[in-house]
Amino acid sequence: MTGDDGYGVSYDHIMHYANEIKTAVDAGVQVAVVIGGGNIFRGVQGASAGFERRQGDQMGMLATVINALAVQGVLEEMGVKARVLSAVNIEGVCAKTSWRKAIESLEEGYVTFLAGGTGNPFFTTDTGAALRALEIKADLLIKGTRVDGVYTADPEKDPNAVKFTELTLAEAYQKNLRIMDMTAFALCQDNKMPIYVYDANTKGNLLKVLNGEPIGTLIF
Repeated sequence: MTGDDGYGVSYDHIMHYANEIKTAVDAGVQVAVVIGGGNIFRGVQGASAGFERRQGDQMGMLATVINALAVQGVLEEMGVKARVLSAVNIEGVCAKTSWRKAIESLEEGYVTFLAGGTGNPFFTTDTGAALRALEIKADLLIKGTRVDGVYTADPEKDPNAVKFTELTLAEAYQKNLRIMDMTAFALCQDNKMPIYVYDANTKGNLLKVLNGEPIGTLIF
């Protein structure tokens, strides 16, 4: 999502993600999206730079709303219905998140962005995604990353890292694979929410995941 100058919002990146989402919609899939805000502001990094953590996290939550609005706008240009709901109350910009409203929105055919994290400080976007997936009773929590799945080590740093095609939630926890932060992962494990990790930056990958092609890692 980051612009060419290292920060902000890149229209090309937004267009890529919007196109990927559209392929899922065209395939008849109900799509709910939890999007990060790290290209604008990260609460944890802000705290290390001197910002008060609670306020830094609030800034990060607002950043996710900005990104969601950006992708919503491009989807609407494509003729795809999209709606942004936010855990942070921003009257006049988007509606407040609730699981009932999210499900209604999905059933009405809207791509539904669940922005603003959990609405509380000290929680990550991963935890927000896990929480929202459980609230809407999603069939699968899909996590898009820069790499094509889960490895025994960071493949960007360790050339000997081995990729997993499948593993159980219990195995992932025991191996401390850091797929998500521990709060998010515990939510998924306790509630048996399957996770699929894939490379979100390659064109066509989201549809491949939805079609069952083994391009990433399934954690179940």
